[in-house]
Amino acid sequence: MQKTVSFSKHACNVFFHILTSCNLRCAHCYINREQHGDQTLPLATIEAWLRVFATKNKVANVIFLGGEPTLHPDLPAAVRMARAMGFKSITIDTNGYLFHNILERLDPEAVDYLSFSLDGANRQTNDRIRGRGSYDACTEGLRRAVAAGFHTSLIYTVSGTNLDELKKMPSLLSDLGVERFFIQVIGLRGKSACGSRTGRQVAAQDWLTIIPEVAAQVARRGITATYPKVFLGLDDPFECAGLVADNYFIFPNGRVYRCPLCEDFPLHSMKFAGDRLETMPPINEADLFQLTIPEGCVMNKLVQPENITYHRDGNPEYRVACCLLKEELTP
Repeated sequence: MQKTVSFSKHACNVFFHILTSCNLRCAHCYINREQHGDQTLPLATIEAWLRVFATKNKVANVIFLGGEPTLHPDLPAAVRMARAMGFKSITIDTNGYLFHNILERLDPEAVDYLSFSLDGANRQTNDRIRGRGSYDACTEGLRRAVAAGFHTSLIYTVSGTNLDELKKMPSLLSDLGVERFFIQVIGLRGKSACGSRTGRQVAAQDWLTIIPEVAAQVARRGITATYPKVFLGLDDPFECAGLVADNYFIFPNGRVYRCPLCEDFPLHSMKFAGDRLETMPPINEADLFQLTIPEGCVMNKLVQPENITYHRDGNPEYRVACCLLKEELTP
């Protein structure tokens, strides 16, 4: 079954970067230490910031991110804190190296999903993007997690470099025992914004032709597949998650964004001052969310305008959807 995952004000999604350090140097990494900081948050700060969102919404989900979050020695304690606070779901995004014996220090019941990142169906393609040895580490870590009873998902970030490899992923996902598959569009931020070797974003026609078909193949194997909608018809309604959803992207320097496309810039609409969440004065991302343009997403138009094509009369050929709008195919 295919459905568009609608934005909801009834749920709060907290994307919590508890550190920015990482053992890999992925070519498309979006971490920008100038804007995000280089701190590793102490456990007391993690607890205090989690509590702000646990009390903000009764239906709150948290995703622990980095850098590589398993490099944080207190990640298991942070997970248990989040569970005790009543977060509806807890996910750890990892590159698969699984530092600090994380599988032994957490019970499968403590976390809803371990989400692994792989950007190629074979060693050569993945390691060219993510670093030598990362394919073997990720697939081995994923197999260990499945054997230990953890629920697992896998994230594949699509670019011009690895688009062809995507077609080979369905069989690999089945072999690895993955339950959910997330296809991501590469964002032009962090290293990607600096012309990294991953290549540019996938053209609209390629995306609309290849991505839905691969997702359907994955779903037929009994695996839930999710991918960003990206392109809207000119008559399709546009919604900005910043206006109609509760998503928060937290970084170790205290910045809190509502839109991931804004993260390369000091446009954060909120910040932590100590343990208190404060609203930033204008002009910030929240002011940009209010703008209506024919191209759809305002931030996409500002930071990656070359990805939009136009008819001869100056009208866009399509509208770019909010990057948080997803299509989901379930078995």
